[in-house]
Amino acid sequence: MPQYAVPLLDVTTLGSGLARGRRWLRGHPLAFDGALAAAVLACMVCASFTEPSTGHGPVFGVRAPAPGGVLLMVLAAAALVQRRHRPMGVLAATGVLAAAGLVLADPPAPVVISTVVALFTVASRTDRPTTWRVGLLTALVLTVAAMVAGSTPWYSQENVGVLAWTGLACAAGDAVRSRRAFVDAIRERAERAERTREEEARRRVAEERLRIARDLHDVVAHHIALVNVQAGVAAHVMDRRPDQAKEALAHVRAASRSALDELRSTVGLLRQSGDPAAPTEPAPGLAVLGDLVGTFRNAGLPVEVACADRDGPLPSAVDLTAYRVVQEALTNVRKHAGAGARAEVSVIRVGATAEVTVIDDGAGAVPAATVPGARRADGGGHGLVGMRERVAALGGTLTAGPRYGGGFRVHAILPLTSRADGAAAPHTADGTGKDG
Repeated sequence: MPQYAVPLLDVTTLGSGLARGRRWLRGHPLAFDGALAAAVLACMVCASFTEPSTGHGPVFGVRAPAPGGVLLMVLAAAALVQRRHRPMGVLAATGVLAAAGLVLADPPAPVVISTVVALFTVASRTDRPTTWRVGLLTALVLTVAAMVAGSTPWYSQENVGVLAWTGLACAAGDAVRSRRAFVDAIRERAERAERTREEEARRRVAEERLRIARDLHDVVAHHIALVNVQAGVAAHVMDRRPDQAKEALAHVRAASRSALDELRSTVGLLRQSGDPAAPTEPAPGLAVLGDLVGTFRNAGLPVEVACADRDGPLPSAVDLTAYRVVQEALTNVRKHAGAGARAEVSVIRVGATAEVTVIDDGAGAVPAATVPGARRADGGGHGLVGMRERVAALGGTLTAGPRYGGGFRVHAILPLTSRADGAAAPHTADGTGKDG
């Protein structure tokens, strides 16, 4: 048997084409309404050539529409072009034309089809009470007109069909309106939840900073003032009253020891459980970036590194901040980018600044229906907030957000000479500041 090559339809291409078509129709509603009006006119014209039959369905070619009926159908279809801008006016116009088609035209013109479309539009754009009041009035007027003044008997199925189609239009339009309102409510709730999480994170950070600053102020102000007073007394009586000077110096020693103990307790609150009591190694920097990248590679995250800095080491504060930005960004990639993600890290010196960039191509570990940009921001900690604070402490800028085509990008610009080396002290005593 001969073999024929059957071309396969690319589902992805078809889906993208449909999406582009929907976007174009949303941007050109008048064109869509014009096409809908043409389709409704075609349906009305086709229906006007049919004759209902009690046998095996309608019979075609038995009758033809009257000129007056054709005019009514054309006017009703033309009115549908303005259905978005004047839904009530279009419903009234098509209702009058439909009633005229049922009463005056012989055979009756099926203008009711345009009234059903207009009633659906009203139902999808108004509230439920208005929908049912207008729908009941429309159904009552058209049904009574068909039963009383129509050419068919009052009990014919065409008259009952008018009532059924108007009720169906109301129900379908109300369902569309309810679904649209539900989707809008879900979207607004997601946006509000995202704003609330960010505001709550900022509020907690500000409250914790205020509390620590208040504690440090109380400790330092009280004990340093006491040390200053006792030191002044000791200096004043050192030559004439050595015993009193020794007593004042003993008070200075006790106050300084108490201040150190309270400072140690306050700073200790910033440590995580299990942290060493004191740093046992120098603060990390880009010199050990290879070891950091190796830990992520061992964890299953492919990372490519590009460093183009041949002008010597960076200042210590800039070096530490760049290392922390890379560390936090890669941690977020590992946690949130999803399976199969790849990351790229680049550190370059551009004039008087150092630029650190971390990008990935991950699709995210959460559904795509979530608010764009929330893939990294919601991780149970304050990773992005901490990175921005570190960079801002040096006078730099940090931007983070989704990439075009998928993935995420973190870009930090760190000035090399804007602050003195070491001005950007880390948040904790040992320089740690991970999101966690």
